[in-house]
Amino acid sequence: MRSSPPSGPTRGSAPTDSWNPNGGVQFLTVPEELAGQRIDNFLQARLKGVPRSRVYRILRKGEVRVNKGRVKAEYKLRAGDRVRVPPIRVAEQAPAPMAGESLRKLLEASILYDENGLLVIDKPAGLAVHGGSGVRLGLIEVLRQMYPQSRFMELVHRLDRDTSGAIMVARKRAVLRHIQDELRAGRVGKSYLALAVGKWPRGRKLVEAPLRKNTLKSGERMVSVDPSGKASETRFRVMERFRGATLVAAEPVTGRTHQIRVHAQFVGCPLAGDVKYTGDVVNREFRGVGLKRLFLHSQRVRCTLPDGGKVDVRAPLSAELESVLSALRER
Repeated sequence: MRSSPPSGPTRGSAPTDSWNPNGGVQFLTVPEELAGQRIDNFLQARLKGVPRSRVYRILRKGEVRVNKGRVKAEYKLRAGDRVRVPPIRVAEQAPAPMAGESLRKLLEASILYDENGLLVIDKPAGLAVHGGSGVRLGLIEVLRQMYPQSRFMELVHRLDRDTSGAIMVARKRAVLRHIQDELRAGRVGKSYLALAVGKWPRGRKLVEAPLRKNTLKSGERMVSVDPSGKASETRFRVMERFRGATLVAAEPVTGRTHQIRVHAQFVGCPLAGDVKYTGDVVNREFRGVGLKRLFLHSQRVRCTLPDGGKVDVRAPLSAELESVLSALRER
């Protein structure tokens, strides 16, 4: 069953000590409800106005200490941990904007599941999952505004900004920890629908190609197949063939940035509407059948809850993407 999000000011989890941007070295104590959160995410949530790159830099240099010891960005906090935060100059920044009524209503209508401490949202394309890198307001910030009574609200996993569909958000720390453990063990199912350009190679059901993430001078993230990259694996299945395109189902075994998009490009069939990995000429052709965005949709998520209950949620294709498929069938 769904619970209606009330209106009201944003409220979220906070450490027992507050960070003062005008102070010197400060110490924060991690409360029970934040146990298990990564140190980089913990810092980013509190160092408002500090670029993410700066957060990673102070971690690498050892300026941040946990219980007097150096930690890496992926360190998971424990209740009672004492976090040393160095003095950081913060640029003046306007308060985060409040989500408009239309966006709130859109997300409320996009709730697919809201039970047992887990929220599944059919995320619209074009909405980032969190603020940062020029994005002032993302999905998680809007949800915290919509559910001010929730002391805890965190993303279980992420979707690219231009990808639509089912995304899981934990409303309880225990649920977040459990499902992320399941993700690492490969016991969470995530299925996507994607429109690949051209004729998908017959018999190509598995792509295993290591991926390396690069950051351009502009700050844009790009991913490429590289022997020195991280092992990555995606399963593909042809759903329907069209003239000049193939609808495929994709299940990422690993969870690398832009994985499905780059693996599709690797086999010679980049995704339609992808401004990063597909050429402009090809994308213009697909705009002719009404495609104005990346055709990549998180169609289904499957997981178990801490009590053993099973969750299996589907997000239908939008009318926009369905109309693109109809146009391809007719040409």
